[in-house]
Amino acid sequence: MNRIKKGDDVIVIAGKDKGKQGSVLRVMQDGRVVVSDVNMVKRHTKPNPNKGVPGGIVEKEMSIDPSNIMLFNPQTKKGDRVGFKILEDGRKVRYFKSTDEVVDI
Repeated sequence: MNRIKKGDDVIVIAGKDKGKQGSVLRVMQDGRVVVSDVNMVKRHTKPNPNKGVPGGIVEKEMSIDPSNIMLFNPQTKKGDRVGFKILEDGRKVRYFKSTDEVVDI
């Protein structure tokens, strides 16, 4: 089980986008994470009339290392560390370390 999953709200704690907040769009195979509106780059694309792709400058999100982001805790309005615990019914869930509240419901 990963500490960060698709759909989680995260906050950037290091790098050029420090302090920005966004939602996880996808987690890649190598562990890197793509977050909405974070680590934006400009990609210059050639037009391809066969595929109907117009040329130009496209702005898109690139992946970021998971060590540079933290899960956003809505109670404290800050980034928070995540731990794992097993509930009485046998489910393994993530929880915020500061408030001891379960993330996965």
